[in-house]
Amino acid sequence: MRTLLSLILCLTLVAVNAQEHTTQKIGYADTDYIMSQMPAVKTIESELKTHSAQLDNQLKAKYEDIQTKYKAYQGMPATTPEAIKADKERELTSLQENFQKFQQEAQSSLQKKQAELLDPIYKKIGAATEEVAKENGYSFIINPHLTNGGDVLLYTDEKFNISDLVLKKMGITPTAQTPTTPVKKN
Repeated sequence: MRTLLSLILCLTLVAVNAQEHTTQKIGYADTDYIMSQMPAVKTIESELKTHSAQLDNQLKAKYEDIQTKYKAYQGMPATTPEAIKADKERELTSLQENFQKFQQEAQSSLQKKQAELLDPIYKKIGAATEEVAKENGYSFIINPHLTNGGDVLLYTDEKFNISDLVLKKMGITPTAQTPTTPVKKN
C-alpha cells in the first residue's frame, strides 16, 4: 500500500511539473546492487549466519531433549502409576511450550539483529543517494527493485511536495511541519 501511494505521488508530481514546463531529472538507484558491492554487508551477512547457526543449535538441542523424554515416556511400562505418567505428560507439555516460545524469541532475535546491523548501511546509502541527487540535479531517485519491503522513492526534492495543495483543495488549512526531504529505507 505504501509503495502504491509513493508511486501515485511520484506520478502526480511528474504530471504537475509537466504542466509547469519545469525540467526535472528522475534517476534510480538499485539498493540491492549497491549493498552487494559493500564489504561491510558481507561482514554483516557472516555475522547474521553465525547468530542464526547459534540459535539453530539451541533449537536442535531443545528439540532433541523433548524427543528423548518423549521416547522415555513412551517406553514406560504399563504398570507405571498414573501419577507418574501425568507428571511426565505435564513435563512434556511444558517442554513443548518452552520450545515454541524459544522459536518465537529466536526469530525475533534474528530480526532485531538484522535491523540493528543493516540500519547504519541503509542510512549511509540514503545519505549518499541524497548527496548524489542534489549534486546532479535530480528531483526524484527511485528504487527499481522492491525487496524486503523497500521504498519506491529513495529521494524526493521537497519543492515537488504537493501535500499542502491537496490539503487546501480538501478545505483543510495545513499546519507547519518539518521538511521530509529524503525518503529512507527502514
